[in-house]
Amino acid sequence: MAESSGKPSVLFVCVHNAGRSQMAAAWLAHLAGDRVEVRSAGSNPGGAVNPAAVEAMAEVGIDISAETPKVLTVDAVKESDVCITMGCGDTCPVFPGKRYLDWKLEDPAGQGVAAVRPIRDEIKTLVERLIAEIAPEAAA
Repeated sequence: MAESSGKPSVLFVCVHNAGRSQMAAAWLAHLAGDRVEVRSAGSNPGGAVNPAAVEAMAEVGIDISAETPKVLTVDAVKESDVCITMGCGDTCPVFPGKRYLDWKLEDPAGQGVAAVRPIRDEIKTLVERLIAEIAPEAAA
């Protein structure tokens, strides 16, 4: 686990940090609450979050309109327990003891909200599986 907080940390990476990784980070923060530390970044960040991604997430009650694409840094990878790339061929700096996953997701760039909805829903399913693995609910 990341030493700073004692809770697992996840970094989502896609090229522009404008669609898939933003939706994934929002789902993880929404579904796991404060049980997981969440980051997202891009190797070549875009100028703004994809408006179709913002609209698709708003439909499920999650507001990502204030998010901005962030550049991928070596420190962000070092500080994360799990690094998840979004099927975009991006490479993360590799450090021992980290877990790397690649989620093969269609790129929502340039697509309308109707095309983004199934990507949003697929990301939710993947995030729910991830939470079950890294941050299961504490026994009551």
